[in-house]
Amino acid sequence: MPAFGESPEGTIEILNIVPMQGPGGIVAPSCDAAISLAVDEINRGTGILGREIRTTNIDGGRPPHEVASEVSALLATGMVDAITGWHTSAVRRVVAKAADSRVPYLFATGHEGLPDELPGVLMLGEHPAGQTLPALHWLAREHGIRRWAIIGNDYIWPRESAKAIRNSLADPGDVVLERFVPLGAPDFGDFLSHPALDKADGVVILMVGADVSRFNRQFAATGRAADQLRISPAADENVLLAGGASANHNFYVASSFFIDEHSSDGRDRVDRYRKLHGEFAPALTSFSNMTYEAIHTLAGLAHAVGSLRVPDVLGAIDHGVLLDTPGGQRAFQGNQAIQHGYIARANGVRFDIVARIT
Repeated sequence: MPAFGESPEGTIEILNIVPMQGPGGIVAPSCDAAISLAVDEINRGTGILGREIRTTNIDGGRPPHEVASEVSALLATGMVDAITGWHTSAVRRVVAKAADSRVPYLFATGHEGLPDELPGVLMLGEHPAGQTLPALHWLAREHGIRRWAIIGNDYIWPRESAKAIRNSLADPGDVVLERFVPLGAPDFGDFLSHPALDKADGVVILMVGADVSRFNRQFAATGRAADQLRISPAADENVLLAGGASANHNFYVASSFFIDEHSSDGRDRVDRYRKLHGEFAPALTSFSNMTYEAIHTLAGLAHAVGSLRVPDVLGAIDHGVLLDTPGGQRAFQGNQAIQHGYIARANGVRFDIVARIT
């Protein structure tokens, strides 16, 4: 029998978890295409540890326990070397338990920043203090936004992020309205018609994918967009496209993974993406760029450490290892990737980066 993490074909096998249904399913085609770009680039070189890499996509849009069960079954084969993906924290927490620190798990999504992650779970997306809170403070300085309404999906990331927002404000009473709704909620009328919403200068949207698009359309239809801005740490170009340009007025997003086509790296990456997939491929978005970066970060770890064994990886991170990735050098503080954060404003169905916030 092969040792754990060594397939008989001599490949590096990566499980990639991306929602293919539910509100997060809007990102799946873009993420799949971005991952295939990363795989192509790495395999055109020396692969990972001298071995070709292959990815198996897992549907992260199902109930978390179903995702974890499939991951457990695949890990039991002894032929899985790593887990990556863009999916909810609710899925991550049960998958991390199923993985039980046997392989590196690179989570490429914004998260709630709690200190209870199992060893081997590496966070590429930002926690509230690295993204959402600096964005709100920038909006307060630049636009005088003080009082907030919060709407989120009802699971750990939105609830913990909302708590972090309240705790960061000089007066927690500046959160004038807070509501949580199920994933896939079709209507936000109760929130949009609540009298307390009139007291808010802005709205923080802590929802996933298509839920953000749906909310933006309903919000814009009320006429509020002219006077109340919105900010989200969880929207990409697919969300803008699904909402339509008219729904995106006065809408801001915070991220470390915008594709900036004004930069040489951004232009080159988009050119490589279009050369591989053609002009009619799904958009290369900030979310799909996170999954692209996750695959390259895994390759960078393997190259720097000489191994994908979790104890070796964690030891190297503890000693301040620097990783080479297409986006530049990457380092970690604990299990959190260190990177710049930016705030962008929607311009129709595109983003204009307006400031660096961290």
